[in-house]
Amino acid sequence: MSWNASNVMDQRVSFISACVGGEMSMTELCWLYSISRVTGYKWLRRYQEEGAAGLCDRSSAPHAHGRQTPAAIVEALLCLRRQRPNWGPKKLVAYLSAKQLGVPWPSPSTAGEILKRAGLVAPRRQRRRTPLAGLPLTEPLYPNHVWAADHKGWVTTTYGARLEPLTVTDGFSRYLVALSATQTTRAGEANPLFRQAFKEHGLPDVILTDNGSPFASVSVTGLTSLSAHWTRLGIRHERIAPGKPQQNGRHERFHLTLKEAMTPPEKSQAEQQRRFDLYRQDYNEERPHEALGQKPPGQFYRPSSRSMPPRIPEPDYPDDAQVRRIRSNGEIKWKGGLVHISSAIIADRVAMIEIDNDVFEVRFYNRPIGRLDPSSAKLKPIPKHQPEKGQFQQKL
Repeated sequence: MSWNASNVMDQRVSFISACVGGEMSMTELCWLYSISRVTGYKWLRRYQEEGAAGLCDRSSAPHAHGRQTPAAIVEALLCLRRQRPNWGPKKLVAYLSAKQLGVPWPSPSTAGEILKRAGLVAPRRQRRRTPLAGLPLTEPLYPNHVWAADHKGWVTTTYGARLEPLTVTDGFSRYLVALSATQTTRAGEANPLFRQAFKEHGLPDVILTDNGSPFASVSVTGLTSLSAHWTRLGIRHERIAPGKPQQNGRHERFHLTLKEAMTPPEKSQAEQQRRFDLYRQDYNEERPHEALGQKPPGQFYRPSSRSMPPRIPEPDYPDDAQVRRIRSNGEIKWKGGLVHISSAIIADRVAMIEIDNDVFEVRFYNRPIGRLDPSSAKLKPIPKHQPEKGQFQQKL
């Protein structure tokens, strides 16, 4: 039976007062208040054990249930989260599952609730995302198909030096190919790092970058000493559209993750590089990656079949092309005059291929770098709407 008054708490207090007064038996009181003897004795027992507080309603939820996550698993999850504060529930569960097979680890959603209850999850601020729009950039289909390169935003070490880390990732496997604590964005620092990456991993087919230094210049050809070296090796250089970092979204997303290896920065460049080396090993071999089914990139990456050549190949231009060597001032001699081509490829040979009546396309290896217009006798950019012609083979 149940209490039949509008204020249940008042009835319970009145019932207990009558019980304590002892003027009526329990049977009579229960009949008077329209409750069962079991209910009457229950409230009397609670009052005797807890006082007036025992008359309040209690939660009907069970104290324990069969689906509750065991304490040892909860502790292991929280312990790993404290060690890896930048990992979310998916990565934590994937990592623990790979390390301890057969353990009934919770689902990522349950793990997220456990982290929330422990105060280890901060609410995520919603970000406005720019819609993708773009250029015909190469989509990576296998390891070393497309590498992405960029400089991470600069940080200042505790001794006042400025660092602008150079990062290179493989677009297919997300493998971190190179991570260097460079101090500037100059080609002089980047060139030896790329050469080392080529020797260690082989050559990619494409390198994707933005339009900044040291990858591109504001000249007609857009060449720099770095991108010219890639072209000599048969690597296609692709650039995102200006102001469109989302076209290199995979690499930009990696830069967000890289913050954990830069915050706070180390005391010196050497110490920061040691930290980067450890981070790179962990990122490639241990850290689960959501885009890879929560497996680390090292399980998907393989070195390139195109090894770094012992010497730079010579360009193989068509027999009917007019070949000129770039002078020390970046110019070539053409039809009795001088035309400036590029200071980035001094001493290299370029080919002039006639594509229309007295209009010549200038090629550097297999890369079109401009057009010679007879009306102005100057190098002009390749029209954007015109696709590149077939590429020529290189020979050692």
